[in-house]
Amino acid sequence: MQAIHQPGMRIRSTPKDGEIALDSSWSILNPDGAAAQIRSAAEDLQNYLTVSQDLRLDLDTEQTANQIAFRVSPPSRPHRGAFCVRITQNTVLVSGDDLRGVLNGQIWLEDMMNLAGGPFLPQGTIRRMPRVKNRVIFSGSGIDDYPDWQLEAIRHAGFDTITILVRGFDLNGLRKNCDFNDIIERAEAHGLDTMLYNHLGAHVHPDDPGADAALDSVFGELFRRYPKAAGLHLVGESLEYPSKDPRTTGKSFRESVVDGIPDPRPSPGWFPGFDYPALLRKIVTAVHHVKPEAEVIFSTYNFCYLPSDVREAFLAELPKDLTINIAFEMQKARTTDGVRRPAMDYTVSVTDPGEYFTSEATAAHRQGLHFRACTNTGGLCWDVGCVPYLPVHQLWSKRMEAVLPYIRKGDCTSLFEGIHYGWWPNPAQDLGKLFYWQQEGGREPSSGELLYAIARRDYGTEEVAEIWAAWSEALTGRIVTSNEDQYGPLRVGPAYPFIFQVNMTRTMLSKEIPFPCEPGQMFGNTIIMTGYQPFESANQSPGIQRYPLDIREMTELICLWEAADDRLAGLLPQMPSGRCRGNGERLLALGRFIAAAFRTTLNIKHWWLLNRRLQLTAEPDRANALLDEMVQILSAEEKNVEDVLPCVELDSRLGWEPSMGYVADARHLCWKLRQLDFARREIDQYRNILSIPQTANRGIF
Repeated sequence: MQAIHQPGMRIRSTPKDGEIALDSSWSILNPDGAAAQIRSAAEDLQNYLTVSQDLRLDLDTEQTANQIAFRVSPPSRPHRGAFCVRITQNTVLVSGDDLRGVLNGQIWLEDMMNLAGGPFLPQGTIRRMPRVKNRVIFSGSGIDDYPDWQLEAIRHAGFDTITILVRGFDLNGLRKNCDFNDIIERAEAHGLDTMLYNHLGAHVHPDDPGADAALDSVFGELFRRYPKAAGLHLVGESLEYPSKDPRTTGKSFRESVVDGIPDPRPSPGWFPGFDYPALLRKIVTAVHHVKPEAEVIFSTYNFCYLPSDVREAFLAELPKDLTINIAFEMQKARTTDGVRRPAMDYTVSVTDPGEYFTSEATAAHRQGLHFRACTNTGGLCWDVGCVPYLPVHQLWSKRMEAVLPYIRKGDCTSLFEGIHYGWWPNPAQDLGKLFYWQQEGGREPSSGELLYAIARRDYGTEEVAEIWAAWSEALTGRIVTSNEDQYGPLRVGPAYPFIFQVNMTRTMLSKEIPFPCEPGQMFGNTIIMTGYQPFESANQSPGIQRYPLDIREMTELICLWEAADDRLAGLLPQMPSGRCRGNGERLLALGRFIAAAFRTTLNIKHWWLLNRRLQLTAEPDRANALLDEMVQILSAEEKNVEDVLPCVELDSRLGWEPSMGYVADARHLCWKLRQLDFARREIDQYRNILSIPQTANRGIF
């Protein structure tokens, strides 16, 4: 990721019809006194041509023939970030509607040459305009980690807005001191906006006498301290307050347990109480009193499980200058043989929006509210939580296409393309530049054509696009999307432990294992549940009904996915050595790692069912037969871990996620092997218990 311009991108020596060829007779205009962004565009393009196309062009301060030039030249109706490019035999002129447009135009030139396989550009004039005002992402190198190279990588990937997690003034998501203004100002120099993501509570009720002053001291103060921040992102789970709505506990979720007994009502962060709109109205007022143009966004993510009439009543009371954030796939359910399985968290397997999204979007339109779509189209979600991206690009393409009608309608004004798991360079970003931009003039490829071109660019063979299609088909309708899986084996992949649930203990402690994360992480093991069991919900069928279907479909998924892995392995010798072959090897490692995560998920479901049966089986022979099956699962899982070790040794990004740190690297996989060995020893101990003399034992099974 840090090497933004990749060497060896020149794979063609001559231009095609309708293209011009840049050569050493060309130069790049970099006039004295030009704006910093124009100079940055010229210097970055020079570096790109040197590194990626093996072509060194001089920077000239005066206009000459055969020259690439950048300028700001707004049309009569300028569009933020838009640009026009005119390409002739001896001129390439990038005219930005503003300085950000200049930077966007410069990246477009690089993208075109990368896809062309040489320093070749299509003759003609095109104009490109972003369809949305913000495409928001978190850092891909760590929580709130924004060195200049990361900002530049984000810009090249097509995103235009970064996010800083705010736990206090200059206190970031890791609870470390951080100069927010430094990040905001450097991001601005790279053509990026900055959103503040709120983790500051609102510990007052909107009717309290001191509410205005208290909210101003937090939310107004944010914009006094960080005046260049573009806006504030709020979400229910980190904006709890003492609600008076009797449908809530009126307390934070941590305080909603009395003498060990939980209140069955939701806490205020998970329910749109009648007083929540008043709280949001006062926060918006506090922010806009300091910075009227700041955008305040509220995510309804935590309310997605509720009936539409409850959510729509909430939206009807919101101020019109508040933007809502809606998650694309949440609660989208599939029903098979009468068993209902909704998407409990982010998954790419849903290509059409769920009822939560569509109902909120419809209500927002009716109320005159704009919304931000949480699409995760940076290329990652919780289907496998510790990989750099999910290589199911046909699914990402379908999702982008499904969002477009809401963008064209004017209701969806921005996109949230990845939460704290960040991003990593992958073809989803190329697709984003196709779907999320509007072009006049020239010819744009279809998404299918673009994927074939990307496959040629990155791997030297179009057939890789067919591998992506096979993976996309495998995932569709087969990946499990339950909480126990997304917070368990799919979160940490093959490092997930297999706990023998018979409690062989003298200490009477819980058998759940604290997953061994490094200290100092944002979430660490608090978002990893190792005691595998169904996490039930009023909106889904119980686990005992879901698991047989999950097992059947995950078995199909693994078969299809691994067939594509094997096909990719057969393609490796055909890929050009060097960059393309290296890319192919990393892609295969990614595919194998994902398959291993799926196998772990399948195995843990069998494991849980056997544990349940075992604890209801008193007859020793039957119990020992179940234990034999469990040992077979442990052996299969041991092989699964050993097979994936070379993958994480090849690619250090595998097994890492910004908020958890490393969870499935070689160290954790070796830990998993030790844990499997411990489970075997416990099984042996239990066999000894079963052999204790018994009288008239009769098992249930």
